[in-house]
Amino acid sequence: MDLKDLYRDVIVDHNRSPRNFRQIEPPRKDAEGFNPLCGDKLHVYISMQDDRIGDISFEGSGCAISVASASLMTETLKGKTEAEALALFERMHGLLTGDNEAAGDATELGKLAALSGVREYPTRVKCASLCWHTMKAALTGTGTITTE
Repeated sequence: MDLKDLYRDVIVDHNRSPRNFRQIEPPRKDAEGFNPLCGDKLHVYISMQDDRIGDISFEGSGCAISVASASLMTETLKGKTEAEALALFERMHGLLTGDNEAAGDATELGKLAALSGVREYPTRVKCASLCWHTMKAALTGTGTITTE
């Protein structure tokens, strides 16, 4: 199976059956994200357990890439520290935008590496990165974000 097949299969699976698609009850950190270009709207919820992400989820509507990216993100970030989550944000931003230095070794990213296929479709980069920017806004308390 080549990377394009993996990209397609992972995106389809996580869009059809998004993981962690629900709201977390307070107390929590949360933020809303909006991509006007595509119409994607996401709300990311994070509950901290000591210095780690105890739970993370999302709600909203969006294209397949947006929903799949959010699903993959929530699976990956559970149990990570805030610093680890923010470092992964930087790596994912690099992966999605083609900044190989920031992305590092994509094979270390597991299923998230499947999102690297988005680079071939520049108009879709904002779809895949919306949840990551929204997660960062939730952790840093910066509120609603938009991709414009």
